[in-house]
Amino acid sequence: MDYKNYILLFLFVFTVGCVGYSSTGVLGTGVSVAIDPRTIGTQIDDSIMQKNLRAKLILMDKSYLLNVKTKVLDGRIFITGKVNTVEEKLKITKLGWEIKGARSVKNDLKIKEKFNFTQTAKDVLITSQLRTALITNKKIRSVNYDIDTYKKIIYVYGISQNEEERAEVINEAKQVLDVEDVVTSIFLVEDLRVIKN
Repeated sequence: MDYKNYILLFLFVFTVGCVGYSSTGVLGTGVSVAIDPRTIGTQIDDSIMQKNLRAKLILMDKSYLLNVKTKVLDGRIFITGKVNTVEEKLKITKLGWEIKGARSVKNDLKIKEKFNFTQTAKDVLITSQLRTALITNKKIRSVNYDIDTYKKIIYVYGISQNEEERAEVINEAKQVLDVEDVVTSIFLVEDLRVIKN
């Protein structure tokens, strides 16, 4: 074996060894497998649905790769981002319903406006403030939540272990400076179709 082959072998072993248990990268669902209350089968189903939806969106329009975000939790589809027209928003909603296994589709897409650097910077700051608050709050499993902010409106998606945790997440979101509204799609473990035993 020559020198190049050793390097390739090392990189392969290193890369395989670095694949974590976080479902964000492996399964694409955004919560840690170690504490995700859904069964592995449900997590994989959600991941497949999300990947199918992303692929169809990109085939529809390549700009959706950056402008449209999707999330699937227990067969429920959530769509956020920006599009140019109302017609696009309706087409994407229809596309969401066409995904096999979809239980519901919540479309929070906004119609694009002229780029506003100040507004975008504020939205990024709001998201990072809430993410920090969730991480530092001992009552919340922060890895179980995804956060999006658009025009000072926070969108929170995730799975709570109980009603107290859900209330704590909402309370933290409402305390972030400059937030105008909080839109949540937080499910309780008991709301899920199939959970780990």
